[in-house]
Amino acid sequence: MLHASRRDVEALVAWTIDEAKKRGAFGADAIYLRGGSSHLVMRDGNIEDDVTGGANALSLRTLDSAGHQGIAYGNAFDRADLLSLIEWSLSNCRNAKDDPYVALFSGASCGCECDNDALRLEDPVILSGLPRDRRLRICREMTELASSSDKRLLSVRSAAWSDGWEEAFYANSVGVAAWRRETFASCGVAVLLQEGDSVEMGGYDDESHFFSALDHAFVAERAVKKTALVLGGKPVPTGRYTLLLDPEATSSLLAIAGELFCASRIHKNRSLLKGKLGRQIASPCLSLVDDGRLPGGMGTAFFDDEGVPTRRTCLMESGKVKGFLYNIRHANEDGATSTGNASRGMASPPDVDITNLYPMPGERSQAELAGEIGRGLYVTEMMGLHTVDSASGDFSLGVKGALIADGEIASPVAETTIAGNILELLKHVVVLGNDLKFFGSVGGCSMVVEGIAVAGK
Repeated sequence: MLHASRRDVEALVAWTIDEAKKRGAFGADAIYLRGGSSHLVMRDGNIEDDVTGGANALSLRTLDSAGHQGIAYGNAFDRADLLSLIEWSLSNCRNAKDDPYVALFSGASCGCECDNDALRLEDPVILSGLPRDRRLRICREMTELASSSDKRLLSVRSAAWSDGWEEAFYANSVGVAAWRRETFASCGVAVLLQEGDSVEMGGYDDESHFFSALDHAFVAERAVKKTALVLGGKPVPTGRYTLLLDPEATSSLLAIAGELFCASRIHKNRSLLKGKLGRQIASPCLSLVDDGRLPGGMGTAFFDDEGVPTRRTCLMESGKVKGFLYNIRHANEDGATSTGNASRGMASPPDVDITNLYPMPGERSQAELAGEIGRGLYVTEMMGLHTVDSASGDFSLGVKGALIADGEIASPVAETTIAGNILELLKHVVVLGNDLKFFGSVGGCSMVVEGIAVAGK
């Protein structure tokens, strides 16, 4: 089925859904997913991994009238295999908990693929197939550029390139059906630097839907500069500091904050934003958006994993909570409408997730922000973000970066932690920079935060 026509795929999915209803399902939906990719990795100039392949699978969800739902998936498409898939899905449905809020999308349309050019999801260069020699040349060039850019470099631990395509067909038993397709490419470099007794490993990577949007030379140089910045880092004196987060550090922090706006977390009492709709929770200079229709975004799509059209949702405006992210089930519980943020794995029911999350940027450059700080802490990396307590917001994170002295990036910093509460941190944001950059599906820009507790020496 990997190379089957779309018409054949549509017929197979329609037969599976119809057969599930004949065998007792009240409703059903299915996602057929297929794609191909290539991946090449070099270590110190030697090929470590070189793989090209493709895969396809079908996920079937069946529902009964009480809201039980069952999921099953497989990658075999003979009628006997599909009947087995249906029986597994129905069996899982019978054994699930009832949920009166579960439902299928019955809208008139779930997106128009003719808008692909406007959303910038497909690259003809990648679809036509990149030659292996081109991947190899890129990885060699990244290795050579990294090796020659700093005499303290011990090893290029990884110079990697990936590219490929993926398309999905969604259909349900109430008549919704649509295709979506995207291409992707990514490159990354990881290096090891040494100066005296100090050794530091770091890296940088980037990704896009378009081959031409990736600057592999910049990635290699950035990987070395970012690692060199913290080489030999020392802890700073304990105290309260003004922090200047670089765009990647801001992105990492906002990825955690973005999860708090997911209605599934709120309903499970796993978000401190429960009951805070309309409340001021952050600095007036901070606004946050989730946009499933952002052109070129890595989280952009015509529709979500329930067939609902994606859209732009304002989550926070001038520090005030303006909205939450919903799939159908959690929207029904709140008497709201799905925001097109359903996300599901091939073997799991729909949950809620971000699409493209980003802050509204400011007007000044990072250099201008550093100059205004005078003295503070420039943060390029936060460690332990997975330990942030989503119910209370409390955190204690390791950070790396550099001191800011007289408005300039100065001595390297490591073995240092920051502690506090995520909402209190967001309330102390004083300005954002104009350098918005996406890291995956989460964007960040330079951000100044005052009065943060820092523990070092």
